[in-house]
Amino acid sequence: MKPAVAFACGVLFALGLGISGMLLPAKVLGFLDFFGSWDPTLLGVMCAAIPIYLLAWTWRHGRPSRWGSLVPARANHGLDGRLVLGASLFGAGWGLTGVCPGPAVTNLAAPSAFTLTVFCSILAGVALSFLVPARGQTLAKRRSQSNITPATSAHETQNTA
Repeated sequence: MKPAVAFACGVLFALGLGISGMLLPAKVLGFLDFFGSWDPTLLGVMCAAIPIYLLAWTWRHGRPSRWGSLVPARANHGLDGRLVLGASLFGAGWGLTGVCPGPAVTNLAAPSAFTLTVFCSILAGVALSFLVPARGQTLAKRRSQSNITPATSAHETQNTA
């Protein structure tokens, strides 16, 4: 049941991105251009999504959903340097390309050189993010908690085959 629900949610998400214009970098950059020719139409996407999420969260917070995923009872509001740095880098990437990670994945359905470059850049950024330890953690401790080690690669896979 979980895979079917995940698939249906993914189709719903991608359909919404396509219909709203969020797959178009020019549309997103127009929305982010507050001091130029600002295009406020994507504000409607947020204004529609936030109340729907708020209702769902209010109904299920702190309990598992029908599909087994726990809906958090409360948000973590801890602000630290890692969050500020990550948010700043995310905003810079989004503002420079006009592509958010969700639409980047969705755009792979009709790949172009730009789409593939952005997607590969996102993957590289995710990989690099594992080099930045969480507050109070060393890189070795973070690797041990997430099962990410330099040895967990093709070398280990070849030895087990």
